[in-house]
Amino acid sequence: MDRATDLDVGSIAAAEAMRPFGEAGRLALEQVRLRRRALVKHPDGDRLWWTAEALEQSTPRTVALHHSRRYGEATRVLDLGCSVGGDLLCFGDRGLGVDLDEARCLLARVNTGAPVACADVTRLDPRGWVFADPARRVAGRRGFDPSSWSPSLAQALAWDVDALGVKVAPGIDHDALPPELEVEITSLDGDVKEAMLWGGATTRGHRMTATLLPSGAQLHGAGAVAAAGPVGRYLLEPDGAVIRAHLVAEVCIAVDGRLVDPTIAYVTADALTTTPFGRWYEVLDVMPFSLKRLREALRGVGTVAIKKRGTAVEPETLRKQLKLSGSGSATVVLTRVAGAQKALLVQPL
Repeated sequence: MDRATDLDVGSIAAAEAMRPFGEAGRLALEQVRLRRRALVKHPDGDRLWWTAEALEQSTPRTVALHHSRRYGEATRVLDLGCSVGGDLLCFGDRGLGVDLDEARCLLARVNTGAPVACADVTRLDPRGWVFADPARRVAGRRGFDPSSWSPSLAQALAWDVDALGVKVAPGIDHDALPPELEVEITSLDGDVKEAMLWGGATTRGHRMTATLLPSGAQLHGAGAVAAAGPVGRYLLEPDGAVIRAHLVAEVCIAVDGRLVDPTIAYVTADALTTTPFGRWYEVLDVMPFSLKRLREALRGVGTVAIKKRGTAVEPETLRKQLKLSGSGSATVVLTRVAGAQKALLVQPL
C-alpha cells in the first residue's frame, strides 16, 4: 500500500511498478484510487478501506454526523446494514454493526474499531435504538419498490424498537407512510442526498422536515397551502430538499410570496426576504415561450444557463436551436405560469 500511495494509480507506469506484486499489487492500486475518491465524501477517506460499490453507496461524513445527533440519548446504537462503517464510525463507541457481506464486515471492523456481526438482517428481531440502511439494489440495479428492499420497508417499520431511523429513497411516497413517522429529506451543498424515516425516540414532533447541510437549516411543515399569482420582481428556486419534502408552500408563506403556478415549485415575490431554503433571482423579462422571442432577447449572449420545471423542452436541444453568439451570459427559466408555457429571463442574486 505504501508504495502504491505515491504512484499515479491510473497510469501504465503505476501498473508496471506494481506488477511484481501480482494480485496484491493490483488491489493496492485499486484501494489507493478508491481512497482518493473517498476524500470528496469523507475528510479522512484516505485512511479507510473501501470497495467500489461501498464507496458509491456510502453516506457523506457531514450527513452521517447529522444522523448521529438523533441518537444523542442512546447508550447503544444498532447499525443494521452498516456496510464498511460510514455511519457506524459516527456512532463512536456506542455503535454495533451488522451486515451480510463478509468483506464489508471485515472492512467495517478495521475502519471503526466497533464490533460488527456478519448476519442476515431480515432474520433479526432488533431491540433498543436502531439505524437501518436497507439494501436497495436488485440484480445490480437500484430498486424503488420498498417491498423489494432487504429488509423490506414493511419489515423494518414492524420492528418493536425504542427508536428507529431508516434510510429510504428520496422519491418515496410520503402519503403511504404511517402518520407517526417523521420524514426528513436532506440536501448537502444544494444536492438532495437522501430521505430518512424517523420513529420512536428519534422523532422531533414533525411530519415533514427539510434539512440543508452543512448549515443545518431546517424547515418543518404538515400541509400548508400557498396561493398562486403573477410573476413579481423576484423568483425563488427552492432547495431540492424543500421540494422533495413538499414544503414549497411553507417557504412561499415565509417569504411573503406566491407560486407562479399551483403545480410548479417556483416562488415569486415583489420584495426580497432572506431565506436559506432557496436561491433568489431578479426577473428581467417574462415572455411566452417562443424560439424567435428567445433569440431576440438573447442577442449578444454566448453562454446561457437554462433551468426548467413543468416543461418538456430539453435544455441542450434548445441551446443548439438558439445559435448563440457573443460574449454575454444569461439565465433563462422555462416553466408554466398560470398554466401557460413561459420563458423568464432572470439574473442570479
